[in-house]
Amino acid sequence: MKKIMLKITLLVVVLTFHPVISNAQSRKDKEQTVTVKDPYDVAKINAPKGKKIKNVILMIGDGMSLMDMYSAWTLNKGKLNLENAQAVGLSKTYCANKLITDSGAGGTAIATGHKTNYHMVGTDVNGNPLPSLTDFAKNKQLSTGVVVTCRLNDATPADFCCNNTDRDKDYEIVADYTTCGVDFIFGGGSKYFENRPDGRNIFREMENKGYQTPKNWDALSKINSGKVLAVVDTLDLPEPKVRGNILEKASMKAVDMLSKNDKGFFLMIEGSQLDDYGHFNDLDLLMQEIFDFDKTIGKVFEWAAKDGETLVIVTADHETGGLTLVGGDLEKGKIVGKFSTTGHSGVMVPVYAFGPGSENFTGIYENTALFDKIKKLLNL
Repeated sequence: MKKIMLKITLLVVVLTFHPVISNAQSRKDKEQTVTVKDPYDVAKINAPKGKKIKNVILMIGDGMSLMDMYSAWTLNKGKLNLENAQAVGLSKTYCANKLITDSGAGGTAIATGHKTNYHMVGTDVNGNPLPSLTDFAKNKQLSTGVVVTCRLNDATPADFCCNNTDRDKDYEIVADYTTCGVDFIFGGGSKYFENRPDGRNIFREMENKGYQTPKNWDALSKINSGKVLAVVDTLDLPEPKVRGNILEKASMKAVDMLSKNDKGFFLMIEGSQLDDYGHFNDLDLLMQEIFDFDKTIGKVFEWAAKDGETLVIVTADHETGGLTLVGGDLEKGKIVGKFSTTGHSGVMVPVYAFGPGSENFTGIYENTALFDKIKKLLNL
C-alpha cells in the first residue's frame, strides 16, 4: 500500500510541475516577440542636491539584468523611470560555494554583508544567524519595512527578516517573523502562517506582539500607524494584469507610515516575480513585471526627490533566464528576445542609485559592499 501511495504521490508531482518545466524548455533558445502599443508616461525627476541621508529605500528586482531593463526600455519606446538614477555600478553575485548564486545566498550578501552558501537565508556558511540591515536599523531606532509580491517565506524577504540554513524550510522561516521586529511587512504566503503542522498561528502571535494583520489592500489602506503584517494572498500574489498596481500602493503605504519616524527608516522593496518569469522563459510576463517594478520605482523616486533626505538603490540579487535582445523596433515598441537558460546565470548585475550618497554606488564591487555602503551611509 505504501508503494502504491508513493507512486501516486510521484505522479502528482510530475503532473503538477512538468507542464511549467516543459513550457519553459520549449521556449528556451527560441525567439519571442513582444509589442506594446501604448507606452506609459515617464517624467523627468530631478534628484535633491542635499547631502544628508536620513532614509534608505533598497529596491531589488529578483533576477533582473541589464538586458531585462534595456528590453523594457525599448518596449516602452525609449523611456523608463529608472533612467532618472544618478549613478550606476556593477555587483558581483557569486556566493560562498557556487559561482551561480540563488536568491537565498545573493540576498543574504546584500542584507548582511556576508557571502554564504547556496540556499541559505540570513546565516553564515556555518549556519550561524547573521544580523541584517533591518536589525541594524532597528537597533538605531529607525523604522523598518519589507514589501514583496511573493510569499514571505521566499528567499529575498527571508534574507532580511529570518535565519535558516535552508530556504525551503517554509514553516520555520515564517515563524522567524515573530522575532524580526520589522515594522511594516507586506507580501503573500498566508498558507504558512495558519493551519500549520505545528499548530501555531503566526497571525495570532504577531497580533499579541502588537501587529495589525490586514488580509487585503482595503483593510491595509485604512491603517495609518502602528506595526503591520499584511499577508494578502495564500501564496505569491498573481501576475501584474491580475493584481494591478498593488506593489506601488503597498510600497508607498510603507513609505508613508515609516517616514513618520523622525529618526528615519530603512525599507526593502522587491519586484519578486521577475525571477519566476525568467525561469519560465516567458518574455511577455517578464516585461509586464518589469513595467510594474519600474512604475513603482518612479513613485519612489518622486517621493524621494520631494523628501530630499532619502537615498534609493535599485539592484538585483542575480540574473535569471539569460535573456538576449536579438531584434526589435524602438519606434514601434517592439522587442525580439531569446533566453539561454531556465535557471540563473553568473553575470554581474546593475546597481542604480538616486538621491544623496548616490555617488558611492559607481564602480564594480562585491554584492556584500551594498550592505557596507548602506550601513555606513545610515550610520548604523
